[in-house]
Amino acid sequence: MNISALPIPDADAIAHSVRLLALIRKEALDAGGWISFPRYMELALYAPGLGYYSAGAQKFGEAGDFVTAPEMTPLFGQTLARQVIEVLAQTGGSVLELGAGRGRLAAAMLEEMQRADALPAQYLIMEVSADLKEVQRQYLQSTLAPALYERVSWLDALPAEFTGVVLANEVLDAVPVHLVRRESDHWQEIGVAVDEAEALMLDSRPLIDASLVSGIDELALPENYQTEVSPAAQALVASLAQCLREGVLLFIDYGFSRAEYYHPQRHQGTLMCHYRHHAHQDPLLYPGLQDVTAHVDFSAMAEAGLGQGLQLLGYCGQAQFLINCGITELMSRVPADDLRRYAPMASQAQKLLSPAEMGELFKVIALGRGMGPLSGFVRGDRSHTL
Repeated sequence: MNISALPIPDADAIAHSVRLLALIRKEALDAGGWISFPRYMELALYAPGLGYYSAGAQKFGEAGDFVTAPEMTPLFGQTLARQVIEVLAQTGGSVLELGAGRGRLAAAMLEEMQRADALPAQYLIMEVSADLKEVQRQYLQSTLAPALYERVSWLDALPAEFTGVVLANEVLDAVPVHLVRRESDHWQEIGVAVDEAEALMLDSRPLIDASLVSGIDELALPENYQTEVSPAAQALVASLAQCLREGVLLFIDYGFSRAEYYHPQRHQGTLMCHYRHHAHQDPLLYPGLQDVTAHVDFSAMAEAGLGQGLQLLGYCGQAQFLINCGITELMSRVPADDLRRYAPMASQAQKLLSPAEMGELFKVIALGRGMGPLSGFVRGDRSHTL
């Protein structure tokens, strides 16, 4: 989209972005005038007190920059709870949610699990943002009954061992990625440089670490093909797999299998920025004020888990997964003739399920250890496409 059509930040927001810009510029200059794109993305999103997820600005919901499924409706968390209950019935253990946003998913799941008399031993949250951690505490304490809230606790690092369900909704897309481009039968890595006017600019250099493209080099991608690779996301999946003794890793995010992700027609990659409900492709605009994301290569995530001895338990679109888990049955709790309650819920469900909205772009993948089949993938499993 035309960048000039974006809303203009207020003076305080601009001042905040300028402070982060100065930090990024200094680091780039100290490194010889260039830093890798994942380092830029790490600073833009997570620099203490300044990065997008580390500062106090509103990010989620109508007043923020984007709306996630848990923010849209509790129906999403209630449906996920059914799959989680099934896993915990086999394994016991706890729930560990990564990147819990404002706590809406945790609240919806815990209340649904209480209704089913199937509460986890603990509901753990691992959150890298101190600001969001406080938001989660306040929301969950004000929303949940005291006995439910007592089951929630926060972690600063992954446990050495874990049994149960690890849940990550829209987490992998925010893990820093490398930008690479194919030029004259060679790969270039795109990073962030400082120009003569001390402004940030994207700048490419010959790729030194060939392992970055080992998974896609044989795809014979066309000239000037630009895309992303995310060894950090693969490392996160591998770390989670290492600590999982029994149970399931459940990831929900927008993305594709490798063949779709690196399709010749997707020659500009999937990098996307979100600012005040506007999507655009300039990652250097307003650092600290906008989200910077990339779609997920689910084939790479599956390989990371399989490499640690996990089983691939299923992969499908979000709509198919939610239907398999009984979302329509949950909707039937509200009588269809109660329009005041039913109509908004049906509208929200449509956004979760419609192929034109979140139903197909978002995928669900489950990797597990010591598990049987999962009901979320009983129909429409596309594991063979990974």
